[in-house]
Amino acid sequence: MKVIHTIAALQMQLEPVNAANQKIALVPTMGALHPGHVSLIKAAQQIADFVVCSVFVNPTQFTDPKDLEKYPRPVEHDIRMLEEAGCDLVFMPSVTEMYPQQEQWHIDLGSAEFLLEGAYRKGHYQGVTQIVKKLFDAVQPHKALFGQKDYQQVLMIQNMVQYFNLPIEIVTCPIIREQDGLAMSSRNIHLSAADREHALVLSKALDFVKTNFEQQSVQALEAQASAMIRETPGVELDYFTIVDGTTLEPQEDKQAKNLVALVAAKVGHTRLIDNMLLS
Repeated sequence: MKVIHTIAALQMQLEPVNAANQKIALVPTMGALHPGHVSLIKAAQQIADFVVCSVFVNPTQFTDPKDLEKYPRPVEHDIRMLEEAGCDLVFMPSVTEMYPQQEQWHIDLGSAEFLLEGAYRKGHYQGVTQIVKKLFDAVQPHKALFGQKDYQQVLMIQNMVQYFNLPIEIVTCPIIREQDGLAMSSRNIHLSAADREHALVLSKALDFVKTNFEQQSVQALEAQASAMIRETPGVELDYFTIVDGTTLEPQEDKQAKNLVALVAAKVGHTRLIDNMLLS
């Protein structure tokens, strides 16, 4: 497995792959890898000939400088995991490699950009799409794989691909959970033992909604799930909502297609998100 740090070296490595007309898949990550990321590598291997994983903590998507500062960066651990997963190439650029100069970035991602996570982290998705476009330009993949856990992020990236009319297929892979239901996340490392226990209420609330979806109204389901979370010590709910999976607008019609329940909450000092597809 090659570990590459510059765009020029990356493109040199990819020349023979492109010359052989092989399909390239990209798995963009911010490192601090866990089995959820490995599942993306494994899925990429099923649909492409050559798998590139990028590891880059992108400063433009952090709305809180402290959050950027404390984001975990276990580089050796990440390289070992990717090697064991059989990844072909890892791209680990520096900040100056990806942002050699000051630049302005603002594109129309649609009204969903300003809802939910977009309301709590203003400008976040501009930063996400900025770096993903840079990675797409550098790698020129045929397919790019993302985890469903960051549901809104995947939607924004799909909108960005549409905006630039890029010939890249965005593949969304299922959420990988711990045995007790907690969605795997690089941020879980910050949870104390008590926080970790309290955090389980997020997946429990989502399971409750899925189980009772046929029997109760959307309004009742949202109210009960929110109450479950609010009653859990050490957990501060930002939102629990059932929405149209394309627009992220609230949706009360249970017959509607593409319904998704989304939740965000602060558990101790760590903000977690989770979701579940309902239809």
